[in-house]
Amino acid sequence: MRFLRIWAILLALSLIIGEAYRSWGAGRPVMFWMDDMMMGAMLIAAAILVRTDTLRRRAFFAAAWGVNAGMLYPSFFGKLLTPEEANPGNFDLALLTVLLGLAFVSALIGMVLTILAPRNNTAEAG
Repeated sequence: MRFLRIWAILLALSLIIGEAYRSWGAGRPVMFWMDDMMMGAMLIAAAILVRTDTLRRRAFFAAAWGVNAGMLYPSFFGKLLTPEEANPGNFDLALLTVLLGLAFVSALIGMVLTILAPRNNTAEAG
């Protein structure tokens, strides 16, 4: 679980920093960059909380991965399928699409591994 926690924090920070760079001075409306900040913050909070591996905290961690995957899905496929409608901000569109694809796959893998990871026997039931 420690590896997943570190991976989650690194993914979250890359999303937050990447979105800040992408949007800085590009005139993107707040609702189009605030979602990345919120999903990154949720993933960081869940990664910190699941240090004590309870059922609820594990569920929150898996949900945070799922939120990331769910929000990255339309962003990635939207740029892949309709690039003419995309606003890459300060990124090259091709690079942004690849980075979003990697983040999407990473979130899916993180969610599945969190669900399948064995429980710590000394963890609380709550």
